[in-house]
Amino acid sequence: MDAKSFHYGDLLGSKALRETIASYLRTARALHCDTDQVMIVSGSQQALEISARVLLDPGSPVWIEEPCYRGARDAFALTGCRLVPVPVDEAGVDVAAGIQRCRKARAAFVTPSHQFPLGVTMSASRRFQLLEWAQNTGSWILEDDYDGEYRYESLPIASLQGLDANGRVIYIGTFSKVLFPSLRLGYVVIPSDLVDRFLAIRRAMDLGPASFYQEVLADFIREGHFARHIRRMRVLYGERRSALVESISRELGSLVEVLGGDAGMHLVVTLPKGSRDVEIAKRAAAQNLWMWPLSRSYMGVVSRSGLILGFGSTAVEEIPRALRKLRNLLAVK
Repeated sequence: MDAKSFHYGDLLGSKALRETIASYLRTARALHCDTDQVMIVSGSQQALEISARVLLDPGSPVWIEEPCYRGARDAFALTGCRLVPVPVDEAGVDVAAGIQRCRKARAAFVTPSHQFPLGVTMSASRRFQLLEWAQNTGSWILEDDYDGEYRYESLPIASLQGLDANGRVIYIGTFSKVLFPSLRLGYVVIPSDLVDRFLAIRRAMDLGPASFYQEVLADFIREGHFARHIRRMRVLYGERRSALVESISRELGSLVEVLGGDAGMHLVVTLPKGSRDVEIAKRAAAQNLWMWPLSRSYMGVVSRSGLILGFGSTAVEEIPRALRKLRNLLAVK
């Protein structure tokens, strides 16, 4: 780094990093983008906050998935907008239900590659239906692709943004899952006609991202280390995922249903009707067994009780013992 590196940087972020990200996204995620559409942010949470400030006004209706990532709900709530929960089924967010509940929503927040928390992948027909709705109503789609690199039964799914011919999708990605959370680096791919508005909010918010880690990460990607890392971790996480699914089947059998096990770094087990997932998660935490209650991801009526199980940081040999603990907890009346 030279002396210029110690001054304020580009509001969009390091050009070197933006170039490498744009190239990677065009190849790996089938995006249509160039360098000047990429903004580097402090993780996907800041991407959501900036997007909400650009697109939404107090009272603006916004579709959110039901159940949904709580961080997205919080980011939108800060703008004072009106959240419209739209149910998710095995094909992803139910666009027809969203249109019935609020056809002229200002925006829709979706996680199409691996829905959080249920883990389903949005079907092709739903994707085109969602894009058609956005074009017809002048609405925006916020696509959060937080862990799209990791699929175990098929190749990675192409992005929703790559199917968008009308520039209605704001694409959000992060390095928190594929590298590590404390790096605090993510990115937004912005439609060309919105770039100036994003820059105005960014200028008022923090004058741009820190430079040093951006330059290091640009080198890491450009020299091929990132691609090799993804390949290695896809194999490792695939092993952990298989061990978890097998242990669930062996220890819990028909007591639970597994959702979203084909991709990502977590899956969901649904619990029998009447189960109190919050209480189960608290009892598990007392035994150093960490999981998240599915019911906390619902904004309205909780239609399913379950547990979100992350396997990204759990060694394969530890998983059977953890599932035996969970089985014993579920047996407690």
